[in-house]
Amino acid sequence: MISFLDFEKPIAELEARVAELRETAAGGQVDIDAEIGRLQAKADKLLRDTYAKLTPWQKTQVARHPARPHFKDYVARLIDDFMPLAGDRAFADDQAIIGGFGRLGGRRVMVIGHEKGDDTASRLKHNFGMGKPEGYRKAIRLMQMADRFGLPVVTLVDTSGAFPGVQAEERGQAEAIARSTEQCLALGVPMVAAVVGEGGSGGAIALAAANRVLMFEHAVYSVISPEGCASILWRTSDQAPAAAEAMKITAQDLKGLGIIDGIVLEPVGGAHRDPDVAIDTLGAAIRGALDELAPLDRDALRADRRAKFLKMGTL
Repeated sequence: MISFLDFEKPIAELEARVAELRETAAGGQVDIDAEIGRLQAKADKLLRDTYAKLTPWQKTQVARHPARPHFKDYVARLIDDFMPLAGDRAFADDQAIIGGFGRLGGRRVMVIGHEKGDDTASRLKHNFGMGKPEGYRKAIRLMQMADRFGLPVVTLVDTSGAFPGVQAEERGQAEAIARSTEQCLALGVPMVAAVVGEGGSGGAIALAAANRVLMFEHAVYSVISPEGCASILWRTSDQAPAAAEAMKITAQDLKGLGIIDGIVLEPVGGAHRDPDVAIDTLGAAIRGALDELAPLDRDALRADRRAKFLKMGTL
């Protein structure tokens, strides 16, 4: 069953009416197929129209939808022979950031990403996708391993940000994020990152300083959450919609600013309405980006990455 967002209430009401009529029609007492078809067409049109003009704040809500595909879903559908690798070889194994070897369309890759979890138990296990220092150090270890074996790196970004707890700061959160970002930039193998939900702050960029950065059309990518920005500027999170508008956090804004390289279309109504289609579409986009980067040697890949990030913010 689909969980509707606040701005989807008119759609929810229509679809609920359609469901009621289908249940009535199943009894076989009256023929109301024409009415069902009319209402379903109206609901479909309303869904298309609504998602064609989402505000940045509404896109933020869609990006956070709990039913959107998670890292484990992408791996299950796209990655063959996935072999997870655990631990940072220093402190612990952070379950918020997962990675390992696998095959994407027959090509051997190292895949790393945030896992938020999809129910209460798994969300607690994965710390809601908020990585700790050991998670970013694990990512560094896996990227270095991929570099040694000449394997492309694919990252899937979906986090509200790195874990802000005191223990994480004591273990060097800022340093771990900085070194993970540095490792992305230093790789001598192709790297493709995809922002599939939330791309929050340094917790996101630590896995997204890639040759090619892709982004789902209803994902968001920002230095701080809209609520956090509003709390700083207006002293209240009630101004989050205004902050989201001002921060230019949508895929469309970021493509225009040169921050990302490509927008991956989602099914009408968001990736959560048809996860398989969304995952397959993203997989094709990642394979295309890897094909584009395949002819480049190590020096060219580093130069490509350097030029990409140095160009940001210039006129």
